[in-house]
Amino acid sequence: MSKLEKLIAELCPNGVKYVALKKVINYEQPTKYIVKSTNYDDNYDTPVLTAGQTFILGYTDETEGICHASKENPVIIFDDFTTSFHWVDFRFKIKSSAMKILSINDANAADFRYLYYAISCICYQPDFSKHERQWIGKYSKFRVPLPPLSIQREIIRILDNFTKLTTELTTELTTEFTARKKQYEYYRDNLLNFHNSEARETTWTTLGEVAEYRRGSFPQPYGNKEWYDGEDAMPFVQVADVANDGMCLNEKTKQQISGLAQPKSVFVPKGTVLVTLQGSIGRVALTQYDSYVDRTLAIFTDYKVEINKRYFAYQIERKFGIEKETARGSTLKTITKEEFTKFKIPVPSLPEQERIVAILDRFDALTSDLTQGLSAEIDARRKQYEYYRDKLLTFQELKEVS
Repeated sequence: MSKLEKLIAELCPNGVKYVALKKVINYEQPTKYIVKSTNYDDNYDTPVLTAGQTFILGYTDETEGICHASKENPVIIFDDFTTSFHWVDFRFKIKSSAMKILSINDANAADFRYLYYAISCICYQPDFSKHERQWIGKYSKFRVPLPPLSIQREIIRILDNFTKLTTELTTELTTEFTARKKQYEYYRDNLLNFHNSEARETTWTTLGEVAEYRRGSFPQPYGNKEWYDGEDAMPFVQVADVANDGMCLNEKTKQQISGLAQPKSVFVPKGTVLVTLQGSIGRVALTQYDSYVDRTLAIFTDYKVEINKRYFAYQIERKFGIEKETARGSTLKTITKEEFTKFKIPVPSLPEQERIVAILDRFDALTSDLTQGLSAEIDARRKQYEYYRDKLLTFQELKEVS
């Protein structure tokens, strides 16, 4: 029998009380902690937080209106619309008023870290379309089990250790993946870079000399509902529809272009090389289905030299990856047709191109398998942790004796 089982058998064999969160947790409106300026800088001292996935938005040099959370006096920041939350044990400011700052009500009745884990077990999905504040009207009314403090602290010890081990494993897996990806990128760059190789005969050619190209298009305004969906709708490719890796489109585009809009756009058959020119510059796809394409992408057609399309895709992915670092624009980077026309890539013999593609495709497949395996392993550990946490925080409810 484990220590926890012994404690439960000794202290609460017939069950535990369930209490509403508002009985054990205080909330505070965050107005006085809102940051005034969003000119963040990593050299500043005070983090600016959001209760969403990003958590730390940046750092501010503001010295007024700071929430002085600490290891001894932690808080939970709770998004009042999405119900996402974070444990915070350091001083901070926040981005907006759309949250609550939670703290312990009675430390003699409950351990705040235990309540944090108990809140994590609540299964509730808000209706986002209603844009309702959730803490007072809904979340604070949820009931959680409240065993004796010694049991709460043993559960905290177990879950903190489990969290640490899960985090360490995730870090190790991510580090391993990053190392393998860098190894692949190094090998890829060496294969695609002919500058220092006299033995590998090649011709350096501008993109304008390699292929004809054009930008996609779409009828204006974008918001016109007639341009989307309908009986004859087709996939409509925008920057976000080009996958981050794998040189392909996402399985399904976010939007479908209507039959009415299709004559005003650009049709692209399966097997066409595309590259993004704006925002996320340099994403490349060798399209795997017929589609229409937006003006933020370049479409390559009518090749003027003997070139393997997949080799060409690898080369422009590498070239755009270099050039985007100095692309024009601050918030929204852009590379124009006039600029990339002058980009030069090496064009060796077709057999050499095919040899390079065969090697890189194998590396690409290995990287993809590693990515999928890493995601599956991390997801499995997360589910294992959540299952174990929920089991630890499930108690028989003590029935009141009338």
